[in-house]
Amino acid sequence: MSTEPIHLLHICLSKGWGGLEMYPARITPHLCAAGLQVHACAWQASKVSSALKTAGAHVYELTSWASVLTHLPKLLAYIRRTQIHVIHCHKSSDLRLAALISLFLPQIRIFFTDHMGVTRPKKDLYHRWVYRKVTRIFSISETTYQRNLRAFPVPAERITRLYYGVDLQAYQPQQNRQRNAEIRAHLRIPEDAVCIGLPGRLSPGKGQEYLLQAADRLRTQPELKLHYVLIGGLEAAEGADEDFVATLQAFVQSHQLSDHVSFSGFRTDLPAVLEAMDIICIPSRNEAFGLVVIEAMALGKAIIGANTGAIPELLQQGRVGQLVDPQSGTEIAEAIGRLAQEKSQVRALGQLAQARAHQYFDLKQHLKTLIGYYRQALPKP
Repeated sequence: MSTEPIHLLHICLSKGWGGLEMYPARITPHLCAAGLQVHACAWQASKVSSALKTAGAHVYELTSWASVLTHLPKLLAYIRRTQIHVIHCHKSSDLRLAALISLFLPQIRIFFTDHMGVTRPKKDLYHRWVYRKVTRIFSISETTYQRNLRAFPVPAERITRLYYGVDLQAYQPQQNRQRNAEIRAHLRIPEDAVCIGLPGRLSPGKGQEYLLQAADRLRTQPELKLHYVLIGGLEAAEGADEDFVATLQAFVQSHQLSDHVSFSGFRTDLPAVLEAMDIICIPSRNEAFGLVVIEAMALGKAIIGANTGAIPELLQQGRVGQLVDPQSGTEIAEAIGRLAQEKSQVRALGQLAQARAHQYFDLKQHLKTLIGYYRQALPKP
């Protein structure tokens, strides 16, 4: 196996800002610390571009798909000059550019992480041509892996399940009562309330409307003293669907829930905010993975998660968290009601979840495996 430095180019041509877009920026500082030379190709003035620059990557910016062909000679010259030999794509559409690059630089090795969980077959002539050039596909969960086996025109030995990882040091519980109290006070959480947090992009599919339906149902049990926090940006630039946010806020107003629901807005201190919650609820309808699930697990939180997508896999089919129909306010309310009255179960589930996070979702192991595959693909000296 080669020991030469790895020169890597992330391609992430997206103007959005969700888990897919965050991933390359999230791992870049760790890759740099491991000795890799990290470059990236992103849209000009995008959140992805700025985040990758902040993370330490050298970013080559493109303005639009229409500009790709005119920029291609300069991009190829950049790749040659910086001695890039590994490309890692993060959207399936990124593979178009990577495949085009490989026509001129056939020594390039292409990796692709399926962050979204492909839902339809990609075995037509075009996709066969593109995926023939891919060295390895990373599936972020067993659920996604099974989809990938069915959908992609590549042999099974070129598809690998590689769980996301969480920085266990960053998500180590601090047990700082003063900080927790300050965060709860800022979010208008009563001192004696059981607080349920839902972290995630405020957009359809993440389940915030069903948590609010559950909150409305549980108003008939005021003795439970519940409060709810929707954790995430409220503006389009922060990844939110502003029309959806307005709908949620209108629901809170019309159902007299203003004293029981807080909108946190975008937070840069997510580990601290999650630690200040008592229960984490993640009713996302069809997550290909669910990074925030393992972040909450690492913090030792009791989790109520969707019984669809990859979340049951992460929560060990309900053994380290409670599973509910993500589109049932009734089921979510029942799960919250049970846990709010059984603090010993909240602690027990949190401990089990934390142990599983340490065993299976350590970012250090993720990076070690990823870099190992990069290195295996390098040309032999």
